Amino acid sequence: MDTARCNIKIAILGFGNVGQAFAKLLIEKHEEILNNLGSEVQVVAISTGSRGSLVNESGIDIKKACADIENLHKFDEKSGDFSKLNSMEIANSVNYDVLIELTPLKIFSGQPAIDHIAAALNRKKHAISANKGPIAWAFEYLRELAQKQGVLFYYETTVMDGTPIFNLVDETLKLCKVTEVKGILNSTTNFVLEELAKGKNYDDVIQEGKERGFVEADPSMDIEGWDAAAKTAALLNVLMRANITPKDVERKGIEDITLEQIKEAESRGNVIKLLCYGGIENGKVVGRVRPEEISKGSLLSSITGTSSVVSITTDLMGTVSIVEHEPEIEQTGYGVFSDLIRVITNRKAK
Repeated sequence: MDTARCNIKIAILGFGNVGQAFAKLLIEKHEEILNNLGSEVQVVAISTGSRGSLVNESGIDIKKACADIENLHKFDEKSGDFSKLNSMEIANSVNYDVLIELTPLKIFSGQPAIDHIAAALNRKKHAISANKGPIAWAFEYLRELAQKQGVLFYYETTVMDGTPIFNLVDETLKLCKVTEVKGILNSTTNFVLEELAKGKNYDDVIQEGKERGFVEADPSMDIEGWDAAAKTAALLNVLMRANITPKDVERKGIEDITLEQIKEAESRGNVIKLLCYGGIENGKVVGRVRPEEISKGSLLSSITGTSSVVSITTDLMGTVSIVEHEPEIEQTGYGVFSDLIRVITNRKAK
């Protein structure tokens, strides 16, 4: 392995909570990355949708960038790094080594994140995505493009934050064929079903979730199963090469679940959960999202609040289950950070 020190220039598209958590990890772990991996990470561009952009190919002061977002709620327009370049212009023109796609999810198209990543790959730049849209809508296209261009494309954060799902299969389950995927992947529906079971009113539950910060202003994407369908498509595209989109996933949300149904399930020793499933039927990979009754004694029934679980069944290793317990934004930031470390490590290994 090449132990010489080198600079790694990164461009960050999107600087919301995940981007800021990731930036703080870069600051905190700067010396360890330098000393253990022999790499100096420089952020050369940051774009936002409404708070301005920063570009400096010699390196942005990310401590100031984080402070300005926290204190001014935007980037300092008086800064010499302030730029009017948008995310696509940065993807196409700035000199970086790794593009990090953190823009908001567009669940029905995956755009413009797909185009951002494709622009980077076409320039022979590595790409990391925390946005599940590109994986759910265009994974095969982007995977093949990365291979053609001889660059790396990672996306660990797209499902279950920083929990190593894709890395686990890629790095430690070599030559295993994934035959089934099952999980509980949407925290909003988990919370709503649990609170409804206590006899609370649906509108009151949604309002409480909004006040606590994990229910979106428009919760329909979660309640109607679209978020779970996108995550299911992403899992199946990566782990089973399904080449499907969220629209191909059979989908039913929890919008019609009543307290009476929840109580009836309880009388049978069951709970109702929004379950994600993928498997092989008639020689074809299929995906489903729907509320199902699950025995209270099962692993899936124990997933509460904002926790998630995925069980991966393989031909050689049987079934492996991974539980993520009550994640915070730091875990999502770490998922992006771990992908960057993989890029650095694999670049130096060549």
